[in-house]
Order: sequence, then structure tokens, then C-alpha cells
Amino acid sequence: MIKVTVIGGGNVAYHLTKNLLDNKFVKVVQVYNRNIEKIQYLEGKTLITDSLINLKEAAIYIISVSDKAVADVSSKLRLKNKLVVHTSGSIAMRDLKSDANKGVFYLLQSFSKKRELNFSTIPICIEAERKSDLKLLETLAKSISKSVYHVDSKQRKNLHIAAVFVNNFANHLYTIGSEICEENNISFKILQPLIEETAKKIADLHPLKAQTGPAKRSDTDTIEKHIIRLTNNQQEIYKLLTKSISKTYDKKL
Repeated sequence: MIKVTVIGGGNVAYHLTKNLLDNKFVKVVQVYNRNIEKIQYLEGKTLITDSLINLKEAAIYIISVSDKAVADVSSKLRLKNKLVVHTSGSIAMRDLKSDANKGVFYLLQSFSKKRELNFSTIPICIEAERKSDLKLLETLAKSISKSVYHVDSKQRKNLHIAAVFVNNFANHLYTIGSEICEENNISFKILQPLIEETAKKIADLHPLKAQTGPAKRSDTDTIEKHIIRLTNNQQEIYKLLTKSISKTYDKKL
């Protein structure tokens, strides 16, 4: 059984702690958060604390806080010869400012507290300074997910950028789509089968081959009709994406 301490109380920490508490191969020794009220719901399930100097003995200490807080939190840990990892996609392993052994345990998924997730499908990207620690992280990751990858800091930063495009930017486009629907008294639900099919399609086709629409086929008449119906901000985004798609397929509009 792997003894784990979770440091943090945000969305990722919430879901990870919940999963680990139900994991028969793991014992959650303790959970830390600077605002103990946010982790009060864990009382009776594991130990909780708001003091970094009172952390109990564990095999792995998982720092799951905001990116800007990782260095500060890790610098306050006195865990020499212990394994300390962070869960960030955008910062390097060396950004852990601790005399402990360093590693990364990055869960590549979007987390919201009110939405349940199937952890067995979530890719987990791991990295460690020492081979023995990497093996330990791999054992922990495989007890959670079927998709475990060895990804170094440089790869992970680029992977995080790719994730922003396919998740954050795509979701923002859903927001714009929903605004257009609402402004015209149309239910956004009408678009959901299209959204689902697009996501399913790229499981079988490379995104380059899955692209459709007026920008790919250089349908300037349709594009111009769309643009005049949009707000200034929507026009700017529409034109930028249309230009990018057109350039990708070597067509001039």
C-alpha cells in the first residue's frame, strides 16, 4: 500500500483525493490546505491540517495547488529524501523548490468539482529525478488509470499548450456558439450532436483529414454572409480562424 499526502484543496486536489480514498492500493495519510475549512468535508476520512510543518510520514507528497503557488509551497517543505511531486502541466519539475526528491504527477484532464470523472480513462504523465521514484509513481498511476505516460518537463509544457487549444479555446468557441444561439432564440442543445460527432470523429481520423466547413472549401460567399451577422469581437475571431484554416489547406480567400 502506497502512503500518500495531498497538499491542496482546489479542483484537481478534490478529485484526486476522492479517487485515492477509494483506492485499495493507496492510503491517504493526510490532506493539507491553507484554508482548512475547504477540506473540512474530509474529517473522519483522513487527517487534515493547515500546517506544512505538521505533515505526517508518507511515501509521496502530491502538491496540487495553483501553478504560481507551487514554488512557494514546496520551498516550505522539510522532507529531505522523500518524494515530492506537483500536478502542473505548465511548470518544470525543477520548479519544485525543495530539498526532497522531485517528480511530476500530471493528470491531463479538465476538472470541475461538481462533475464526476472516470479516472481510469484519464492520461497520467509522470516524471521523476530517480528511477526508483519513477517506478513508484508508475505504480501509483497504474492503480488509478489505464493510460500512463513517461513525459519529461519540456514535452509536458508543449502538451499543456496543445491541451489549451483543444480544451480551453474549444470551450470558448462553444461559449460564442451558445451566445449566437441565445441571441436568436435557438436552443444550444441543437448543436450538441455535432459537437459529439466532431469529438468522436478524431478518434478515427487525423484532425487534418476531419476538417470540413466553408474555410476549408474556400466558400467566400458563405464566409462573407457569416461575418456580417457577427459582433466585432466575433468577427475578429471568425476571420482569424478562417485565415488559419485556409492557410493550413493552402487556399487563398
